[in-house]
Amino acid sequence: MNSGKKNLEFKHDLYFFARRNFLLFKNIFFAKKNHKFLFILSPPYSGSTLLTQIISTSKKISCNNYIATMEGQLLPELRNHMFNKDRWDKNNIYDWYKIKSIWLKYWDQSKSILMDKTTTNIMRFDEIKKEFNNTYAICLVRNPYAVVEGIIRRNSKPIEFAIEFVIKTLRYQKYNIENNKNLIWIKYSELCDNQDLVNKKINTILPEIDDLDFNKLFSAHNFKNQPLKITNLNDEKISKLKKGDISKINKYFLKEKELLQFFNFQIIK
Repeated sequence: MNSGKKNLEFKHDLYFFARRNFLLFKNIFFAKKNHKFLFILSPPYSGSTLLTQIISTSKKISCNNYIATMEGQLLPELRNHMFNKDRWDKNNIYDWYKIKSIWLKYWDQSKSILMDKTTTNIMRFDEIKKEFNNTYAICLVRNPYAVVEGIIRRNSKPIEFAIEFVIKTLRYQKYNIENNKNLIWIKYSELCDNQDLVNKKINTILPEIDDLDFNKLFSAHNFKNQPLKITNLNDEKISKLKKGDISKINKYFLKEKELLQFFNFQIIK
């Protein structure tokens, strides 16, 4: 690990431990019972940090991590257990009892809804429900061409890897949508362009969330590297793909037309 990344991690850990120690006392005296657990189910590069920041504007919500990508798997006690090189291996076994006990230390339990946003949860929601009662979920999906562009640009991965990863995660999301109650799914484009619809969808499963603020500047990571009002960046990202990239993507996507049609995504000619 380079020194810059190590220093940043150290600063984050200081914040995490300070928050945990503060909540230790608050939760003793003010913790509510019968919490609802909200899980943001989203692949990487799909707008999940933006969605999590928006939902965190509600006074009814506590997120277990308010730093950077806001993922519960990045808390100091869980990095080695959850954020390891095998985290996208579906056969990797997680100790959900341990994970829950640690997340509870970082949640403000005076709030009625406790939220986690960990990307790999999209393939582990069945296991999560065995440990967490009263679970709710929001599935987020994004135009797959835009996601492929993000994976290539930010990970220096071959385009074939990015395409196969996107298809795999869309299959996970389709399974989650078809096999869970108390779950809604939204598109990144809806989140950016139709907040009234997003609000209504969220209210169908969590009517108490009635105070979301969509009008702030949000610091969710984006290729412009600056805080933005909610902005749909799909077209700009897709425009960065070359014609040859589109052709390679389409060779895979044409074989998965039924999967793309489930989410109403179109093949780009």
